[in-house]
Amino acid sequence: MPEPTIVIDHLTKRFGRTTAVNDVSLTVQAGEVFGFLGPNGAGKTTTIRCMMDFYRPTAGSIRLMGLDANTEGVLSRKHVGFMPPVTALNEKWTSCEHFDYARALRKAHDRSAELVQRLEIDTTKTIKQLSSGNRQKVSLAMAFMFTTDVVILDEPTNGLDPLLQQTAYELIHEAHQRGATIFMSSHNLAEVERTCTRVGILRNGNLIAQETMLSLQEKHLYTVQLWFNHDVAPASIMLPNATVIVAQPRTVTLKYQGVMQPLLDSIARLKPYDVSINHATLEEHFMTFYNHQV
Repeated sequence: MPEPTIVIDHLTKRFGRTTAVNDVSLTVQAGEVFGFLGPNGAGKTTTIRCMMDFYRPTAGSIRLMGLDANTEGVLSRKHVGFMPPVTALNEKWTSCEHFDYARALRKAHDRSAELVQRLEIDTTKTIKQLSSGNRQKVSLAMAFMFTTDVVILDEPTNGLDPLLQQTAYELIHEAHQRGATIFMSSHNLAEVERTCTRVGILRNGNLIAQETMLSLQEKHLYTVQLWFNHDVAPASIMLPNATVIVAQPRTVTLKYQGVMQPLLDSIARLKPYDVSINHATLEEHFMTFYNHQV
């Protein structure tokens, strides 16, 4: 079996007495779109900076395409398309000057002209003259301007309007279709649900779960809504393995985990006039993990 594209092995990064990343281990196989989830401050960006050799790990190691990201960082980064944070852009340069600089370093064919059109990048202004959303577009273009085996994205759609978010998703999908491995951090759970094949959840620097999108669905976690023709007391809604999360006089919303038939039998006894049962969203799974309920 080929070596995974990304191997993070017992990564720890401390800043003085603060532990930003604590003993994180994960692997990402070739062709996966891996979503790295967690709120701001969870350790996502620190992990990515260690992957790019901007930070050196306090302990542990990282391998990209079989190469040590620290001791062989120059070689490993040749395989990587990286989205730099907007704060790393040179405020005195235009977007084209950034592309020229990247082109000179990489010495490879690029598609910056295409990306300028698709992302509607203003090439006449310096970075300092651009809004935060327009700076984000330049960073995103730099991640995809070369054809690479790995693409590492840190909050890729932050600050983009809905139409340009769609373009960003298209770029991720196109890279995935040609076989690239995508590693993207995000706290936007809707975009991760839309783009990723597997997710890792980070909490206070600790990796608390790794799941495929399919396995999350197979956990049988549902959101159930019941509508009644009369007022009901939440205490009267006694369903096995269910928790009432919203209660109104004639409408009740529950979180349910389990197989479907016992749920349907219990609902039938309550005699609501309408029922809605949906697989839980990624956000609901995420909150379940964060509350240590799985």
